[in-house]
Amino acid sequence: MPTLFSLAEDIRKCTACPLWKGTTLAVPGDGPKDAKIMIVGEAPGEEEDRHGLPFVGRSGKFLDKMLGMAGLDRKNIFITNTVKHRPPKNRAPKVSEIKACKELWLDKQIEILRPTLIIILGGVALKTLTKETSVEKAHGTVLKKEKQQYFVTFHPSAALRFPETKKKMEDDFRKLKKITQKI
Repeated sequence: MPTLFSLAEDIRKCTACPLWKGTTLAVPGDGPKDAKIMIVGEAPGEEEDRHGLPFVGRSGKFLDKMLGMAGLDRKNIFITNTVKHRPPKNRAPKVSEIKACKELWLDKQIEILRPTLIIILGGVALKTLTKETSVEKAHGTVLKKEKQQYFVTFHPSAALRFPETKKKMEDDFRKLKKITQKI
């Protein structure tokens, strides 16, 4: 079985879909190999592409704030995205790109980590991991699919754009605090 490190090395060389062509760095994910909590977002943004690390831009700063509200420390969480290269012009990843990344990388990361809880950030990650399609309906709840628990919330970039979404996300992370105290 591969390790998170060997997977990251392979992700950095990945050419399975066209996303790699216009990027600076792949963003395999970041966090400890024994993380009990995993976060999955949509795709790397401009800052992530520049640094090769997930959630280091404005959305990352907001995510850190939300994690603090939930009593969680980012350094204890493995954070990644459904796709590992930044889509051009920050567009949503295409189904074919998501499928390639999920099968080659995301499923293996989950298999290696075997996290107690996966925090889903936004609709792309929700559909990719659970086949559910409405963050609005599922946010603030724990879904159980094939023996895996998922906590659903909004993507930080949506919370930064829409005040009502920001309030819902803050409420979600207050609920998450109660849930993670049992982990």
